[in-house]
Amino acid sequence: MQIKEPTTYEEQIDRIKEKGFLISAQEKSKCIQFLQQVNYYRVSAYFLPFRKKDGTYVQGIPFCKVQKIYEFDSRLRGVLFNYIEKVELYLRTQLAYYSGHVHGALGYMDGAIYNDRHNHEKFVKLLNVCIEENKSTSVVQHHKEKYGGNFPIWVIVEFFSMGMLSYFYADLQSGDQKYLAKELYGTSVACLKSWLRCITDLRNRCAHYSRLYYWSFPALPKMPRELEMSPNR
Repeated sequence: MQIKEPTTYEEQIDRIKEKGFLISAQEKSKCIQFLQQVNYYRVSAYFLPFRKKDGTYVQGIPFCKVQKIYEFDSRLRGVLFNYIEKVELYLRTQLAYYSGHVHGALGYMDGAIYNDRHNHEKFVKLLNVCIEENKSTSVVQHHKEKYGGNFPIWVIVEFFSMGMLSYFYADLQSGDQKYLAKELYGTSVACLKSWLRCITDLRNRCAHYSRLYYWSFPALPKMPRELEMSPNR
């Protein structure tokens, strides 16, 4: 299979024009500056809303419009990530507080507190990855030296990713899940599980500067039953 050869910025400009996007002579230098900052392959994903079913593109679209969509997408990620951070920190705090008081400081290491779908061996491996990735921090070194490598839930939770928090909640016993869903968000277990799954997907895209505009997510958040049945929805 023939691999494509790298292209110069001038050649990238030509490719954009060949697709039918407009770049005036006056705009060319600004366009090159943009391509120097943003990889052409990354930018090309923003052409998708203008691509027709036959693979060709709508003609006569100013390239500056694509740039504006890209800039909007960038700002949107920043706004969303700011709010996702607040949700993530709140969940870390509340899950650790609940688990610590109900199951004890090290209760999360006991496979008995989880439901039947829980794979405790996999969970422990993920915990060890969290510790290994942060082994140079004073927190990990302190707990290894003073507490034999035992980490209370309110300590280890600080190393949890959003995905790990979602996994932790989804594997708790039904009673714990129901209490937390009602207490934290006044919702059902099914809704909270769905929200955590979706916010994990969204967070990962924001954290990796991935495109949100014109992107189809693998899952949609489940709506509470009262909203699904509302005639005003």
